[in-house]
Amino acid sequence: MRRRRILVLMHPDFVPPDSTDGYTERQINEWKTEYDVVSTLRAAGHDVRPLGVQEEIKPVRDEIEGFKPHVVFTLLEEFHYQTTYDQHIASYLELMQIPYTGCGPRGLVLARGKDLSKTLVHHRRIAVPAFAVFPMRRKVKRPARLSLPLIVKSLNEDGSRGISQASIVDTDEKLAERVAFIHERIETAAIAEQFIEGRELYVGVLGNNRLRALPIWELKFGNMGGRVARRIATEKAKHDPSYQERVGIVDGPADDLAPDVSARIQRTAKRIYRTLGLDGYARIDFRLSSDGTPYFIEANPNPEIAKSQEFATAARHDGLEYPDLLHRILALGIRRAKAGVSVG
Repeated sequence: MRRRRILVLMHPDFVPPDSTDGYTERQINEWKTEYDVVSTLRAAGHDVRPLGVQEEIKPVRDEIEGFKPHVVFTLLEEFHYQTTYDQHIASYLELMQIPYTGCGPRGLVLARGKDLSKTLVHHRRIAVPAFAVFPMRRKVKRPARLSLPLIVKSLNEDGSRGISQASIVDTDEKLAERVAFIHERIETAAIAEQFIEGRELYVGVLGNNRLRALPIWELKFGNMGGRVARRIATEKAKHDPSYQERVGIVDGPADDLAPDVSARIQRTAKRIYRTLGLDGYARIDFRLSSDGTPYFIEANPNPEIAKSQEFATAARHDGLEYPDLLHRILALGIRRAKAGVSVG
């Protein structure tokens, strides 16, 4: 790819330094994605300008007018302190007719609500766990059709925010307690879904129209909690490097999957991607039950793409090195803009 001016949008707290020298592993972990993207694109010869964005759209407009980027690489997962507002940044960039990376606003809306995405996917005859939504300030009453145990999550947040071993409930009293926790601590509606005992699988998908499914990746839980704890992607298991190392949590290629099972899961991931109007790149999450059924859990448009994260490592396993992956993401954003129509 020829040299480009690239504006990289990110949370103000995660604008990375020029070097990791002198920083602890815990500090680097906070902004590793932003650092990896910015430093890799600069090393490839591009003119890269990071911009922290949170409360106002004006800084984005000022940079577009002054810097005149060829493309915007968006790493934002929220805007104005709301994860559901990231779609507005994509919409604004479309109105400004500026190419940008990742998913368009339609896909962000459809994928963000776990209830909506599950409903749409279910209509495509793809297995999803039974679920119920508990809005804020409503009495918690479990529907008769929803059997215990359940796992309780935020309806909108991703990154396993608010998920711990206490998220799995086996009584109505515990259900009410955990829903209250989500309402009070996370400040969103809660979703309780049938807990699927099984393997945690991720499938990265790249593309706008022609899709490429990356190798199936698995979160392997090591000796997490011994016999007591459930093997789920808690916030600690996903984001605490010292805990991951201590209990042996790693991610890597999903072993022991028969070729036909792997192919079916990858085809299903592509179907979900299209159903939800996703484009650019996304990660589709499944739980594979003991009977071999892949249950759709959620879709993550614009997932983390640090070098060490599962999307990038799966791409590398598929022959797509990290600089090539970033250039592919840039090219998809530019191509969508040239087509003149956003699928998202």
